[in-house]
Amino acid sequence: MFSLAQSVSIRGAAGEPIPNALKSLKRLEVEFRRSELSLVVAGPGTGKSLLALFLAMTANVPVLYFSADSSAATQVARATAMITGHESKVIKQALLGGDFAEYAGALGERWWARFNFLARPSQQDLENSLLCYLEVYGCTPHLLVVDNVTNVDTGTVGDAESYTFGLEGLCEYLSEMARETSAHVLGLHHVTGEHSDGLNPIPLSGVKGKVHRVPSLILTIHKEVDGMNSRILHVSPVKNREGFEDSSGQTFASFRLNRSNLRFEELDEELPASFFA
Repeated sequence: MFSLAQSVSIRGAAGEPIPNALKSLKRLEVEFRRSELSLVVAGPGTGKSLLALFLAMTANVPVLYFSADSSAATQVARATAMITGHESKVIKQALLGGDFAEYAGALGERWWARFNFLARPSQQDLENSLLCYLEVYGCTPHLLVVDNVTNVDTGTVGDAESYTFGLEGLCEYLSEMARETSAHVLGLHHVTGEHSDGLNPIPLSGVKGKVHRVPSLILTIHKEVDGMNSRILHVSPVKNREGFEDSSGQTFASFRLNRSNLRFEELDEELPASFFA
């Protein structure tokens, strides 16, 4: 047991925010804090993986990314576009054509980012990769991404009830991992069927499996296509223990996703009116 005064000295890095280039989210009091678990929730193809990768590539901190949902070729092309600002399709062609030398230097500067591409990692696989990271760098990652949490093998699931129970248990495991490693663990997750098109704000109740209890932060994403080779992504803090939240999903920060280089561009300069309601 520790007194409050003692707790000050033992907290370590707990509570420290991961550097976040998404200023509009910060204006909504959204921070990705170390020793905590968050979920980013959206329908398929909306952009949750791009958001996680953009955060990982711009945070400039030690990162371990479990990319069960995307291949090495996809992630390399996306990350290179975000880092360099070059067109992702051109980069992908260079990668597949074996003419990737011009990008090697830019990727080498992100030496602190490590990826695991197992399609169905187990909890033991997660732990083994963490131990390898610690062995190589002498520290644990500050940011750990699990893309997607449903890709983690937690055993056989027989029905909807056991699925929900198993998913909540996985969130508890990831939350404990965040606490033990002082990492911010960012999990990506899906929505319920009625929200799968991603065209309208997604409330807290739209999170698949109803895993609301464990994460300290839950963000949902819906999209708007603007017809100019870009897409508008609206990110809603539907749960936030450390700041503003709106469980309806109707309050959000908006970003233009540049479809060429996959960078997130700020659209909002002021807080939405619903923030003050």
